Amino acid sequence: QVELVESGGELVQAGGSLRLSCAFSGRTFSSYTMGWFRQAPGKEREFVSFIKWSRGSTSYADSVKGRFTISRDNAKNTVFLQMNSLRPEDTAVYYCAASESYFSGAYEYTREAAYVYWGQGTQVTVSS
Repeated sequence: QVELVESGGELVQAGGSLRLSCAFSGRTFSSYTMGWFRQAPGKEREFVSFIKWSRGSTSYADSVKGRFTISRDNAKNTVFLQMNSLRPEDTAVYYCAASESYFSGAYEYTREAAYVYWGQGTQVTVSS
């Protein structure tokens, strides 16, 4: 059974930076595509970014492109989300997710249905 534990969320001022981490355990980390999603108060959970199991190709939501960077360290079984130039609208609970599906494209990995395992979430609050 896969377990995901996020950390790194906190209160930060607009324009600041945070790095979220997600520790993976239970299976072979390098075989999983890893995603980040977020859910703001009163809104549905939305895709933020993913990094594929093979070659580490990445994708980002338009709202975070150029500000957020996803990366993974397969030796440490950890995926990261570096968030720069944070805005109040980035305030949300951020979830890490693991997909054991293999898609050649990118679109499927932007959808929650592609991910089987989810972390408990970490709160990011950006003050104006």
